[in-house]
Amino acid sequence: MPSIYQLKPRFQALLRPSVQRLHARGVTANQVTVAAAAVSLLLGLLLAWRPDANALFLLVPLWMLMRMALNAADGMLAREFGQQSTLGAYLNELCDVIADAALCLPFALLAGVSPSLVILVVLAAVISEYAGAMGPLVGASRRYDGPMGKSDRAFAFGVLGAGVGVGWLAASWINGLLAVMLLLSLYTLYNRVRHGIAETR
Repeated sequence: MPSIYQLKPRFQALLRPSVQRLHARGVTANQVTVAAAAVSLLLGLLLAWRPDANALFLLVPLWMLMRMALNAADGMLAREFGQQSTLGAYLNELCDVIADAALCLPFALLAGVSPSLVILVVLAAVISEYAGAMGPLVGASRRYDGPMGKSDRAFAFGVLGAGVGVGWLAASWINGLLAVMLLLSLYTLYNRVRHGIAETR
């Protein structure tokens, strides 16, 4: 299934000059990973504190774009400048899941939005990422199959944040979009398990 993740090589090519400058200044991959997670947590706390301030949700698409750039940058720093490490592998997986949850859960506090749907989307995301990370445990690669991987989720919640921020999305529309995201997340889980098994044969 197609995924925004497939655009990653082009995105990385655009970021390469900036990544080289980060390396020249002594910035490490792990520092970028932790910084992205920390800002995500702070933004999530801000949104949870003031869910009635719809304009604050405009920060979500802006930060999602920046976070996608930082996620690509930490991987490039690790691979291209010899910074790969066991700790980095743990941080990469754990910080992504934590940041996703922090940025998504505040939507459950919006008036009329189903908290159960938001929580189910977050749980499905965590489980699908776990399934992807399990690939190497069974002799396959780390699976990034879509249609609702990390980049796709970031885009979807960025759209939701923009819609909430400008007042274009009623709660019923948000619930409908969350239901679609949940179904796509479950299909992503299925794809990652299926393709992981097929890769080992």
